[in-house]
Amino acid sequence: MKRVRCPKCDNYITFDETKYESGQSLVFVCPECNKQFGIKIGVSKLKATRKEETFDENANEKGCGSIVVIENVFHYKQVIPLQMGDNVIGRYMKNSGVNTPIETNDPSIDINHCVLNVSRDKKGKLKYVLRDGPSYTGTFVDNVILGDRERRVIEDGALFTIGATSIILRAAENS
Repeated sequence: MKRVRCPKCDNYITFDETKYESGQSLVFVCPECNKQFGIKIGVSKLKATRKEETFDENANEKGCGSIVVIENVFHYKQVIPLQMGDNVIGRYMKNSGVNTPIETNDPSIDINHCVLNVSRDKKGKLKYVLRDGPSYTGTFVDNVILGDRERRVIEDGALFTIGATSIILRAAENS
């Protein structure tokens, strides 16, 4: 089964993609807002920014690492690669400027919720520093809220929470 999101109200519509061929166009009418929209099977306009749920968990381990968004009531597990510099983490919204978007309907995640900075220390090892956005609901590391302007160095396997969503840092292999 495949999910598509209504571009107007963000409602998900599920359909069986095995009944259609790659390149075939489909038209949907959202049951929530009655918006009519089309998709093309096997083609994504958002491929560069949108992370598929079937993303290879080891794809960016040689780069800057990744974050693993744990499955909860709002969305499925997602693996999102990180880049050097500031990775602005937040709820996916078209044209928001967030470079590490999480696809979710969780209302407690801000569009710009927190920032995970990836840099190298004096020894050339990757360093991960987390700070709050600032956000309305806060950013928690090991169940402790980050204060205003507080920056926390986190390491591989660190668990942090934004809204009702938990995220695990997966550092690069050669960090």
